[in-house]
Amino acid sequence: MTDFQTPSRLAVIAGNGRFPFLVLEAARERGIEPLVIAIKEEASPEIEKAAPALHWLSLGEARTLLELLQTEDIRQVLLAGQVKHAQIFSSIKPDGLVHRVLQGLHRKNTDALIGAFVRILEGHHIEVLDSTLFLKPLLAEPGVLTERCPNANEAQDIAYGREIAKKIAALDIGQTVVVAERACVAVEAMEGTDAAIERAAKLSNGRRLVVVKVSKPEQDMRFDVPVVGLKTIRTMVRSNAVVLALDAGKTLLFERERMIEEAHRAGIAILGMSD
Repeated sequence: MTDFQTPSRLAVIAGNGRFPFLVLEAARERGIEPLVIAIKEEASPEIEKAAPALHWLSLGEARTLLELLQTEDIRQVLLAGQVKHAQIFSSIKPDGLVHRVLQGLHRKNTDALIGAFVRILEGHHIEVLDSTLFLKPLLAEPGVLTERCPNANEAQDIAYGREIAKKIAALDIGQTVVVAERACVAVEAMEGTDAAIERAAKLSNGRRLVVVKVSKPEQDMRFDVPVVGLKTIRTMVRSNAVVLALDAGKTLLFERERMIEEAHRAGIAILGMSD
């Protein structure tokens, strides 16, 4: 683990979901109180109760962010929480720095956008840390994580789904596919995992679904790490999805104990997989 000179030298840039809250809780357990920079368009207002030192900034305010980090003498940053991919089509007004970055991109996919942001930080001598730095116990381990194992038919769907999912992940389109009877029912794009599962349920005419979520071939653990949680399981229950196959060591399980407990009750199999 990276050494921190003082707690004030770490900033957490908070997006949506539970991710930033879990990072803050785990950091405090190590005696670290990070500065939180909450993204106006994404972070929950509840973050103010969890972070004594906090600033709100828009996605378009890269220059202000750099000035803030310099003022606070921050040299390490951790990105925690999703920024919805569809934000690239929002009405957010970019500052001059963000505008130049966007103009210079040949592709506006996740890797290109966040990768460009990371390069801006690194260009100003700011280290971007592994986003799972404090959350290693929440990474899925290899093997079956639930009481029920996938049956033979489901195993075939998993194998087929992983083949497709790895290809779309390599193209940075999405990281999840939903399969029924060796047919790819839904491919995740900008809408996110849960929405892709719900779309598959509408298309599958009640068939039992298998959800496969993978990491990218060269997954950068500093950003866009695959995440599932209790909400994912509840979406699967509503959608008649009975298996969740994940990349072991590269997928975070939020609310892990409750997630696995609800999967048990619903008869859902969760499987951590390695290549």
